Amino acid sequence: MPRKTVLLVVHNHPELLVGGVEMYVKNLYDAFTGSEEFEPLLLARAGRPFSPTDAPHEDTPLALVNEDPNQYLLYTEFDDFEQLFGRLAGTKDRIARALQEFLEAQRPDVVHFQHSAYLGYDMVRVVRNTLPDVPIVYTFQEYWPICNRAGQMVRTGNNELCTEESPRRCNECFPETGTETFYMRKRFIQSQLALVDHFVAPSAFLLERYVDWGIPRERILHEDYGFRPVAPAPTGEGARNRFGFFGQLNPYKGVDVLLRAMELLGPEFDGTLTVNGANYKHAPRELQVELDRLLEATRATVNFAGPYENDDVPRLMGEIDWVVVPSIWWENAPLVISEACLSGRPVICSDIGGMAEKVADGVNGLHFTRADDEHLADVLHRAAITPGLWERLRAGIKPPRLMDDHVTILSDLYTRLLAERAPAQAAVAAAP
Repeated sequence: MPRKTVLLVVHNHPELLVGGVEMYVKNLYDAFTGSEEFEPLLLARAGRPFSPTDAPHEDTPLALVNEDPNQYLLYTEFDDFEQLFGRLAGTKDRIARALQEFLEAQRPDVVHFQHSAYLGYDMVRVVRNTLPDVPIVYTFQEYWPICNRAGQMVRTGNNELCTEESPRRCNECFPETGTETFYMRKRFIQSQLALVDHFVAPSAFLLERYVDWGIPRERILHEDYGFRPVAPAPTGEGARNRFGFFGQLNPYKGVDVLLRAMELLGPEFDGTLTVNGANYKHAPRELQVELDRLLEATRATVNFAGPYENDDVPRLMGEIDWVVVPSIWWENAPLVISEACLSGRPVICSDIGGMAEKVADGVNGLHFTRADDEHLADVLHRAAITPGLWERLRAGIKPPRLMDDHVTILSDLYTRLLAERAPAQAAVAAAP
């Protein structure tokens, strides 16, 4: 029996931008390639500033990836994307036509949106209009539909965490946008997402935020990411005083909080930090200036290693003892935490959201108060000097879900949704 096809739609291709979601989708694509049930197609948004050029062909915004007949790029204009409503403006009709033609040519059996940024929520409607009988799945990767601040749910005035949205509260963060506009924003996004058959939430914390926002609980599957198996990193001997940061260098990942903690510890600190950080050039200028200052001030104990390849993560994990996740936003289900668990490395993380859900303080890692560099400095010092702490926390680590099991669960979801739509398809086919 021929395999059915699942189309994975994502906001960036991992060969153009290194990020957690992008690498997860690439690994998911690779895993589905070996599936007996579903053959994967990948459609990733491309274009400046995350790719060096615009579309290579003037007559179409679509292009193949490395001549792979199952991987495609859809070029959109970054500046044409309206963050507020999550949609393209002047080029929407052109991109919608290109997507419609692509769907008509490929005829996937299932469409799974992994992210719709820089494409638009209304591309869900294009899929529904073009393929009315095809199940649509949508994974919530963070809180973009809920929060106008890049989906972070962090207040603009003071960087406090946001616990609920409303037109009034959103207007407080963005006073130039009226409450009625925020009301319409929510109605618009929810109207597009209402066309989705089922959602996936990688963390229970994120799932509850979307239930509060209005998505019916029964339409959301709580399913964490899947990971390729790797051998645990060697344990070695000696002091457990090597710390590592892995991730993007943006204002929400908290690398500045971590570097300020290292600055407080000073050059006499008997420990080191390696910063494996990507996308420095895309960081806001003020963050770049602060990172430059902090890296200079801490160069006795901090090594800035720069970007890294996903395949290098196991080796890099083997070169440190602790993984630090200092994000100042809620996070969802940070992939780096699961990667640390695979490598047998305890995690030191902020005490909130999806991080606290994955890391139990004193069981498989340590918490510190979110955005508190002084408390983080204390925790780093305790981790470095406490005999037996690393070994005890390492023993408490549970392995994350492996990718093959993850693919099985998603395949079961796709199969169920196809079966639920089968009667409607049969009725249409039988109609005179």
